Amino acid sequence: MSTDTNDSGERNGDGTSKIDVRVPNHLLEEIDEEYERRGYTSRSEAIRDALRDWIDPPTRLSDKTLEELEKSREQREQGETQSADDVRERLGLND
Repeated sequence: MSTDTNDSGERNGDGTSKIDVRVPNHLLEEIDEEYERRGYTSRSEAIRDALRDWIDPPTRLSDKTLEELEKSREQREQGETQSADDVRERLGLND
């Protein structure tokens, strides 16, 4: 790993460091094809964002959870479910 330094050997004053990373050519080609399509202004911006996701991955729902949500959505659309307020009222729990 290398970092950009000034004449005194300190890191950049902007709080960033430059690192050298080797990636397979086919991966770099895919990055170059993709970053603008996803709205990034540069390859570096896209890679920084990918690294952030690697450090703190977004929460992902399991396939089973997604299937259950779809089933629930279908039941609601078909009128097979009741709202919590309706159930509380029917059971006399509004007091």
